[in-house]
Amino acid sequence: MGKTVKIAMIGTGDISGIYLKNITETFHEIELTGVCDLVREKAEAAAKKWNVPRIYKDMYEAFDDPEVDIILNLTRPDEHYGVTKPALLAGKHVYSEKPLAATFELGQELVQIAKEKGLFLGGAPDTFLGAGIQTCRKLIDDGFIGDPVGAAAFMICRGHEGWHPDPEFYYKRGGGPMLDMGPYYVTALVNLLGGVRSLMGRTKTTFPHRTITSAPKRGTDITVDVPTYVTGIMDFDCGAVGTIFTTFDVYNEGQARLEVYGTKGTLICPDPNTFGGPVKLLRPEQGGLMEMPLLFDYKENSRALGLADMAKAITDGRAARASWTQTLHVLEIMTGFEKASRENRAIDLTTRYERGAAMRNNPIHGILD
Repeated sequence: MGKTVKIAMIGTGDISGIYLKNITETFHEIELTGVCDLVREKAEAAAKKWNVPRIYKDMYEAFDDPEVDIILNLTRPDEHYGVTKPALLAGKHVYSEKPLAATFELGQELVQIAKEKGLFLGGAPDTFLGAGIQTCRKLIDDGFIGDPVGAAAFMICRGHEGWHPDPEFYYKRGGGPMLDMGPYYVTALVNLLGGVRSLMGRTKTTFPHRTITSAPKRGTDITVDVPTYVTGIMDFDCGAVGTIFTTFDVYNEGQARLEVYGTKGTLICPDPNTFGGPVKLLRPEQGGLMEMPLLFDYKENSRALGLADMAKAITDGRAARASWTQTLHVLEIMTGFEKASRENRAIDLTTRYERGAAMRNNPIHGILD
């Protein structure tokens, strides 16, 4: 086992719990030095529950801590840029929750700083590193569906104001169904099929106002500033054509769907917001769907897997799997759908993407290759 890489967590909101659990209990080569939140009581509660040694008074104190190797940015989407930029300028590697930034242009700026300073920058989602999508990738790469022809991805729900305690940010810059849930689907697709060269899109905002029905802000009105119905068509470098549809506007029971179609069969992929299965293969000679065994580790909720991989990349001098190359390409795709809709034209992407290394099984759970 190599050097332990030290992490400072900025933001201790809802998503932080699973990160705290997995950093503390699962991944053996990373360690939390401290936490920070605008609401100090949240940071104190997290530190107490998970025995975190330090509570930073603000993010700049974390950036100045010589022990810290990576800043873990778990702030709200529109705040990612404002935390990641000064962290990079302070000489820290950064792993951010999705998306990389609220706009493609801001993401480009962050990547340029990281490149100039020789720092690692990347982030969520890391669900593509789990057993489910990694098994799908191997089946495609090994020819089980033949040559990829196309793909379809759907995320359908009625929004988050009925269950989330503070859902307003989902309807502000950096939010909406594409930037909130789209990263799981688009990241899975580019890992399965490779980069996207061009796209088209159509978007709309069905309800200009939303009413929160969950506690503690029940009855509060939200002004919607982003598209909440987003459709897109992607031309992949491999020749496949992909369709994606995300919305916060409609009722549907089967909201998560990801399929890849090939010349010899169809692969039904698991919900890309999870790490496990099921993975199902349809080939004409089988006469029906066949559930495939998962061939890789990390079937459970393993958030922080991408962070642990970045830490291993730093110590071993290799590329991180959830790198800026991927997160920026995904961001350009997601924001490109709205741009294509607004300008009523197809968009040629400026970023290029080559898939990173597939996962390899390590005999010790929590230690990466």
